Amino acid sequence: MLKEFLKNNIILTDEFDSWELAIKQASEPLLEKNIIKESYVEAMINSVYKNGPYMIIMPHIALAHARPEDGVNENGISFLKLKIPVIFPQENDVDIIIVLAAKEDEGHLELMAELADLLVDDEKTEAIRRAHNKNQIKEILFSE
Repeated sequence: MLKEFLKNNIILTDEFDSWELAIKQASEPLLEKNIIKESYVEAMINSVYKNGPYMIIMPHIALAHARPEDGVNENGISFLKLKIPVIFPQENDVDIIIVLAAKEDEGHLELMAELADLLVDDEKTEAIRRAHNKNQIKEILFSE
C-alpha cells in the first residue's frame, strides 16, 4: 500500500529557507492531484505554530498532518528528502518530511502501520537520509 501511495509522490531537493516552505513543497504532489486543498497545508503549518514541533516523530523526521476537515479530499502521502535540513521550532533539524492526508480518522491505519515498520528500521532510515536521488530512495522505501 505504501508503495502505491508514494511511487509518484517523492521529492528530493537541496534546501529551503524555512520549515514552512519545506512543508509546502512536501505537499505539492498531493495538491497537484487534488488529494488535499491549500487549506490543509496552512492547517499543518498553523498547527506547529500553535502546538510546537509535535510532528517531529523521531530525530530528523517530521510527519506533517492536520485534521481531515482541514482540507483532505482522499487518503494520500508524500515524501520530501532535503539534502540540508530545515530547522523546526525548538531547534529540531529535519531532513525528511512526510505529509499524511487521511480522509477519516481511521482511514489511514494500514498505511501508518507500513510507514511505522519502515521508520523503526534504523538502517533504512539512515540509508534514506544518505540517499542522493529518487531512485535510491524508492529502492530503500520499497525493498522488503
